[in-house]
This record gives sequence, C-alpha cells and structure tokens, in this order.
Amino acid sequence: MPVVNPYAPLLAAIDVTRDQAQVLGAPTAYWSYGPADAATTIIAVHGFRGDHHGLEPVVAHLPGVRVISPDLPGFGASPALPGRAHDLDSYAEWLRAFALQVDPAGEAVLLGHSFGSIVASAAVAAGLPTPRLILVNPIGAPALEGPRGVLTRLAVFYYWAGARLPARMGDWLLRSPLIVRVMSSAMAKTRDPELRAFIHDQHDRYFSDFADRDTLRHAFRASVSHDVSEFAHRISQPTLLVAAERDDITPIEKERALALRFADAVLVEIPRVGHLIHYETPDAAARAIAEFLDLPADAVAG
Repeated sequence: MPVVNPYAPLLAAIDVTRDQAQVLGAPTAYWSYGPADAATTIIAVHGFRGDHHGLEPVVAHLPGVRVISPDLPGFGASPALPGRAHDLDSYAEWLRAFALQVDPAGEAVLLGHSFGSIVASAAVAAGLPTPRLILVNPIGAPALEGPRGVLTRLAVFYYWAGARLPARMGDWLLRSPLIVRVMSSAMAKTRDPELRAFIHDQHDRYFSDFADRDTLRHAFRASVSHDVSEFAHRISQPTLLVAAERDDITPIEKERALALRFADAVLVEIPRVGHLIHYETPDAAARAIAEFLDLPADAVAG
C-alpha cells in the first residue's frame, strides 16, 4: 500500500531548484525553495543521518520564504569532505564556507534541526554572520545525560561495532532496515497511523543514505559529544528555540534552562510531540518561525 505524504500538496505549490557549491574540496548539494526574490531567506541545516528531505514539511508551510537546504557532507547527495574527520569543527567550518557562497551578504536567517542545531550554533558562535538563529528540537544538554541516556550508550556501542566489524558486515549493520525502524518508532509520538507510516517511510528512504561508515561514526560522535549549551553564551543574535514537550533527547526542562543561556532568546514549546517536530507538527513550527521573523499573518500555509 503506497505511503501518502500529507505535506505533498503544499510542497508541490513551491518552486524548487537543485544546485551545488564547491565547499572545502567537495561538492555540497543544496535545494532552494520558494521565490528567489523573497524578502526573507533561511539556510536550513538538517539533523544526523537525515538529509534535506527531513525539513521539507516545515518548508511546505512557509511558501513565501526562500529556504536554502543543503545535505550535510557525507549524507544524502553530498559526498564526504576529503581528508577530514567529520567532527563538529569540520561541520561548523563547512557551514560557514557554504553560507558565504550562497549568502555572501550574511543576510540569511540560519536554522538548524537536532544535530543541525549544534552545527548552526557552533558556526554562529565562531563568527558566521546571520541576523537571527532558529533552533528546532535543539540538543540543549549532553545526550548521555538525557532521559534515554542508556539508549544513547547503546547507540554509541552500535556505531562503534559498525565501524569495527568487517566492512560488509559493519555496513549491513549500520544500514539495517530493522534498526532504522526501531529508531523511527522510538522517536515518533503521534498515534495517527498514516502519519506514522509517512515518518517510517521517510526514515526508510533517507536514514541510511550516508557516504561511508567512518563518516557516520565521526558525525555520530560529534552529535553526542557536543550540545548547544556550549555555544549559547557566545551568540548575541536573537534566537528562537522550538522545543518539544516530549523530546526524549533533551527534556523540556533542559530546553527552558538552555533558553536562559542566550543573550536574547524566545522559547516556544510544542505539546504532544517529541524529537520529530519537523514531521509531526511542522505547521506549529512554521507559525513560531513566522512570528519570530515578523512575517505577514498569512505567511503560514495550511
């Protein structure tokens, strides 16, 4: 039975083009959504193991905004960076270089989801110019200390084993459809069967589209070894935190504490959702973004 994308009609109404930029010795694939002459441009950075598709439901609800959405190096259509460990320093440097190419004036708003929230925060703290910063499901505290710290430690072992096993076996383990489904089921909070089917289908399609197991291991290590709280005190730009009340990776209490670390932050809490705001409640995220950016009242579709 075919899986229905509930956001496809909204997304189909938005112009989209694919392009690439040469960044740190490798091509970065990116997609531009919305009007090229839009008054507001957002550079959107996806989370760990995903690619640009993950943020499309949010993009679908902001038809008047130009959104530039790259695939992180080593994921989706972007190959790994040559001769580099894919640690947080490399990803932050990559983002600064990419943003300079697609937005040389530094006028684009920066958005990061999950691991992308860490990359975006690190890049801004290191000097990436942006008028405002948006963090969706921000990693606001060390993942090993979260309510599912035990599961995070199991994940650490999983990625370690995937890297240490013989190549074919390790690659099979890291791309295992069963493990991908377990991850997807653990993160999804909605009880709507059609929406759950869509979420699982998205993870089935894109969660294993990584360059190689070493890149994946390095990126995972970066995702659990850092969090946004490390960089918040060095960020002066107005910042929006779109947090989930049922996020298993960063509890809402930690997100509230994180907001206080910024010089100028707004926290929006979305109920009945976990770490998949971008899939389960993209309309609520879009409304929070539109209000934060002072977009017109009719800027949010749907």
